[in-house]
Amino acid sequence: MRQPFIRGRIIFLLVSLGIFLFSTVALSAGNMNGDHKITIIHTNDIHSHLLGFGPNIDYTPYTTRDDMTVGGIARIATIIKQIKETKREDVLVLDAGDFMMGSLFHMIGRQEGVELRTLKRMGYDVVTIGNHEFDLRPSGLARIINAAAKEGDLPALVSSNVVFDPADKEDDTLEEIFNEGLVTPYRVMSKGGIKIGIFGLMGKDAAEVAPFAAPVKFSDQIETAKKMVDTLRNDKDVDLVICLSHSGLDDPKGKSGEDVTLAKKVKGIDAIISGHTHTLVEEPIVVGDTLIVQVGCYGQYVGVLDLSVGEGKVSLDRYRLIKIDDSIKADKEIQQMVEDAEDIVTKDVLSGGGLCFGKVIAETGFDLINREQDSNLGNLVADSIRYAIDEYEYNEVSHKGQRTDIAVESNGVIRDDILMGTTGRLAVCDLFRAVPLGVGMREDTLGYPLVSVYLNASEIKKALEVITSIYPIKGSDYFLQVSGLKFRYNPHRVIFDRVVDIYIGDDERGYRLLDTSAKNKELYKVGSNIYNASFLKIIGDFTWGILTIVPKDKHGNPIKDMRDVIVDADPDKPGIQELKEWMGFTEYVAGFDDTDGDGISDIPLRYKAPQGRITPVRSWNPILLLKNSTYPTWIASGGIILVLAVIVVVVL
Repeated sequence: MRQPFIRGRIIFLLVSLGIFLFSTVALSAGNMNGDHKITIIHTNDIHSHLLGFGPNIDYTPYTTRDDMTVGGIARIATIIKQIKETKREDVLVLDAGDFMMGSLFHMIGRQEGVELRTLKRMGYDVVTIGNHEFDLRPSGLARIINAAAKEGDLPALVSSNVVFDPADKEDDTLEEIFNEGLVTPYRVMSKGGIKIGIFGLMGKDAAEVAPFAAPVKFSDQIETAKKMVDTLRNDKDVDLVICLSHSGLDDPKGKSGEDVTLAKKVKGIDAIISGHTHTLVEEPIVVGDTLIVQVGCYGQYVGVLDLSVGEGKVSLDRYRLIKIDDSIKADKEIQQMVEDAEDIVTKDVLSGGGLCFGKVIAETGFDLINREQDSNLGNLVADSIRYAIDEYEYNEVSHKGQRTDIAVESNGVIRDDILMGTTGRLAVCDLFRAVPLGVGMREDTLGYPLVSVYLNASEIKKALEVITSIYPIKGSDYFLQVSGLKFRYNPHRVIFDRVVDIYIGDDERGYRLLDTSAKNKELYKVGSNIYNASFLKIIGDFTWGILTIVPKDKHGNPIKDMRDVIVDADPDKPGIQELKEWMGFTEYVAGFDDTDGDGISDIPLRYKAPQGRITPVRSWNPILLLKNSTYPTWIASGGIILVLAVIVVVVL
C-alpha cells in the first residue's frame, strides 16, 4: 500500500522540481530578453516647500485626514519608503531641479543646505541643478552644496552644460565644487542588473531667467545631450539613459516645449524627467522612443514610473501620480529635520524683526489668488510696494520726498497663492511664500530689494505694453500686476502699441487720464523690486528698440546702476540698508485695521476680487484701434494704405 504512495510523492517532487527549474530558466531568459524591472520615483521644482501648505499653519504632519494642505517633504519621504518596501524591483529616486527658492527655508540654505540634506535623507539618488539654484549667485550655490556635503548629506548632483568663465573670479568657488566631483556631468549606477546613465541639463528659457548665474553660462542643451548620450551609450555601455532636464514643456499633452524638442532631436534618451515649467503631466508623453514626465511643482505630486529594460529596449509597464496630501502621514525623521530648520530660521533670520516662522500677523476671509490677468493677490502685492517705498521715502505730514505714483510686479516673482485655509489666519511663513525670491545687491542678505525710479508718461505706456505684447509671446512670468493706475488695451491693435488709455491714481485719491504724448514731460515715480526694474532697462532689446525705456532719477538723469536707487530701510545707518520686498509686503499686510477686534489685522474686503486695473477691450472700432497710437501703428497704417493704393492702381 505504501509503494504507490511513495511513487506518487516522488513523481510530485520531480514535477515540482521541474516546474521550479523551468520557472527559473524562464525568468533568467526573461531577464536576458529585457525583463529587468526598475521603478523611478521623480519630483521637480520643490522650491524649498518643505512643509505642507495652504497655509503652513494648517499642516498636521502626524495625523491624517484633518487638514486640506498639500505637499510636505516628510509626506514624500513616507511614499518613498512605502514604495521601496513593497516593490520587488529596484527603485531610483530623482529630481529635475529647482529644489531651492520659494519659502523661508531657503533663507538658511547657504549656512545649512537643508534642502539638499533632506533630499539625501529621503533617499534621493540623483538631483540636477535648476535656474533658481543660481538665484544666490554661483558663490551662493557653492556654499549651499558645501553646507550639505559638510554634514555628509549630499545626494549625487549632475549638471552637464554648465560653462565657467576662466577670466572671471566670480564663479571660481562653484567651479571648485565641480572640480572636486561634488557635481558631475553624469552619473552611472547599477540597479537590479541594469546599468543606468543619468545626466542633467539647464534649458534655454531657464538659462535666460537666471541672470544671477553670471558669469556662468550654459552650452546648447541639444548638442550637450548628444555628447552625453554618446558617452553613456558607447563609452559607459549603459542599458538605460535618463536625462534630468530643467527645460520644460509648453503644455501637459506634450504638443510643444523644449523637452519635446530635445526628445525629437536627440536619439537614445529613454526617459526625460522634466522640470522648470511646473507642468503636471498625467500620463507620460511619448516622443519616438523617449518618455517625458513632469509633476507640477512644490511637492504636490510624486511620479512613479515602472519600466522594463533589456535587449536595447525600454518599455513602460505603468505610470501613476501620487497626490501628496493629508492622507499621508509624515516620516518622523524628515519632519524633525524640517522643524529643526524652522527654529534656525526664526533665530537667525526673523528674530531681529520681532518675528518668528509661524507667527500669525493677519487673517483673511477669502483666498488671494494670482493669475495671468488682473488678480486680487497681484493687486495686494503691487499695492504693498507703493506702501513700503512711501514708508521710507515720503513723509505724508511734512510732504518731504515724493509719493510713489505707480508700482509694478511681475507674475514670475509672485510664487504662491495665499489661501485662507481652515482658520483664515496667515503666518509670516505663508506671506513669505508669495514673494520669496532674490538676493541682496549691496549686502549679503536674501530677498529682492525695492527700488524707485522715474519714468515719463510715454515710457509708462511702453512698460504696460509688456502685458499686451511681450507676455503673450514669452509666457505668464511676464504678466505685470500694477498699482496706482488702471488702463485699457485692445489686443486687435498693432503689436507694441495696444494700450488705449491710462488713468493714474487710486480709489483713495481718484483717477485722472494720463497724457501719454511726447509733449508731457512730467516724471512719475515708479516702484518695483530690482529684478523687474532691471528688466525695464532691457525691454528695448526684446522689441527691436520699439519699447526702449530709460529709468531716471528724480532730476531726469539716466540711472546707470540700479543699486544706486535701492530704497534705504534705515537712513540713519551708514550705507544703504536694503528694503526687501518680502519685508515691505509683510509690514503692509500686518498694518491693516483689525476689523473684528481680535487683535489681528484683517485683509480688507476690497481685495476679495480683482479691482479692474487691467481691462482688455477687443474691438475693431477705428477709435479704439487708433486712440493714443504711436509710430508702430502709423507705420502699419501707412503700409496698409500703400498696399491698397497699389491694388487700386493695378485694378484701374
